[in-house]
Amino acid sequence: MTSEGAAPAAADPLTAADELLAADDIAGLIRHLRVDGDAVPLPDFVRLLREAARSMGFDAMVGAASRALEAEDDREARAAALYDFGFECIEHGIAFLAIRVLREAAELEPGVIQIRTELAAACERAWQHLDAMAALRGFQGELPWLARYQLAFNALLAGEVAVAEEEFAALAEPEGEDRDDLLPLREKVRAMLVRAAAVAVTDDGLAAGDLRGWQFALTGGVLLTVSPYGYDAGMTGRWAMVGDSYGACVETLRRLGVVLAGRGLSPQTVSLLPDRDSQIMGLAAAKYFDLPAVPFAPERTDTLIVAYDLNEAEPDVLAALRNRVPGQILFERACDWTDPPLAAADAIGFLRQMVREPWGSALRVVDGEVTETEADARPAEEIAAELVAAEPYADEGDGETPPDPDSVLEAFVTAVADNWLTARREYIGSPGPVPSSRFL
Repeated sequence: MTSEGAAPAAADPLTAADELLAADDIAGLIRHLRVDGDAVPLPDFVRLLREAARSMGFDAMVGAASRALEAEDDREARAAALYDFGFECIEHGIAFLAIRVLREAAELEPGVIQIRTELAAACERAWQHLDAMAALRGFQGELPWLARYQLAFNALLAGEVAVAEEEFAALAEPEGEDRDDLLPLREKVRAMLVRAAAVAVTDDGLAAGDLRGWQFALTGGVLLTVSPYGYDAGMTGRWAMVGDSYGACVETLRRLGVVLAGRGLSPQTVSLLPDRDSQIMGLAAAKYFDLPAVPFAPERTDTLIVAYDLNEAEPDVLAALRNRVPGQILFERACDWTDPPLAAADAIGFLRQMVREPWGSALRVVDGEVTETEADARPAEEIAAELVAAEPYADEGDGETPPDPDSVLEAFVTAVADNWLTARREYIGSPGPVPSSRFL
C-alpha cells in the first residue's frame, strides 16, 4: 500500500481491497471499490463493506451485510438483506456502492417495486440517471406514483425531455392524505419542463452541451459566466479548481447588473448572509450597486441576497431560501456543481468543483517550495472596499470556448423572462446531462 492510500498496482482488485482493509484505510477502500469494485466477487464486495462498516460503528449496515452473506441459498431472504444493505449504503453516503447490490436484489425479486425504486435512488445520487430510468422501466407492473415521479425526474436529469413529458402526463395530481407531501414533487417536474421548453432553441430541444440552458431548466438559475478553459476537453463550461480574484468577482457583479437591467429589476437592498465569505461578497455588491446592506431576513422583499458559496450557509438559512419571497433575488458567486447547495440560486457567478476565495489562504511557491499563506484577517468591510475598487477581469481562456459576450447573456435573459424568479428554489443534487470531468 502506498502512503496515499492507493492499492499496489500489481495486486488484483480483491487482494488490493483486502490489503486496504487490513491497513484500516477505509477511505482508500471505498475509492478502490468505486473504481474496481465490479471486478471483486459480490460476496467479497459485501464482506469488505461489512468490515468497513464494522470499523465505523455502522451496526445496521453490518447486520444487513451479514444477513445477505448467510442467506446464500434463500432467494427471498437474500434479496431482502441486499435491499437493506443497499439502503444503508445510501444512508451513509456511498450510494455508488449500493447500485451493484440493489441490482442483484432486483434480479432476485424482479416484481418488488421497492427494490427498484431504491436502486433508482442509488443511481440518481450517483448521477447515473439513464440507469435509474432503466431500473424503473424494467418493472413489469403499473408504476406507483412515486416511482413514476422518479422516472420523470431522472429523465430530465438525463436530458431525455420527451420521456419526462410522457411520464409527467401520466403523473396524476395527488389526492388524499399524502397530497401535501407529493404535490411539491409534481410541481418541481412541471416547472423544470416549462423552463426546458423556454430555453429550447430548436425543435429537438436543448443541446447536450448547453450548460447555461440546462442549468436554467433544472434549477431556475441564470449562469452568468462559463469557464473559458477545457470546453471541448471534458469541462463544457464548468471549472475544476479555481483561484478566485477580486477582478473576477467584480466582473461577475457587472454581469449580474446586465441581467438585472435586462429584466428591469431594481432591488432596494442587499441582504447579507451570516457567513464571512458571503458578508464580504455582499458588502462589495452593496457598494457596487449603491444599495444599503442589511442583515438577511427570510421575509424581506425587493432585495438582492448575496452568497459567496451557499454550501457554507447554515441549514436554517438554506431552508428559508428555498421558499421564494416576491422580489427576492438570490445570487451565488461560486457554486459547487459536484455538491450542489440545498437551495438553488437565481443567478450563479460560475460553476466549480473547488475554489479558493480571494481573501482566503493561498498556495505560493517560495524558493521552489509550496507554502500556504494565511487568510486575510482584516474586517469584512475593508476587504469588500478593496474588492469593489478592482478592475473587472474576464479571463480570455484557451480560445476554444464559444464566445459569451454580454449580448448572448442578454438574449438568454430575454428568452427566459417569463419563467425566471417564479418557482421554488429546489435542491437538485445532480449537474444534469451536460458532461464534465470530475476530479476525485
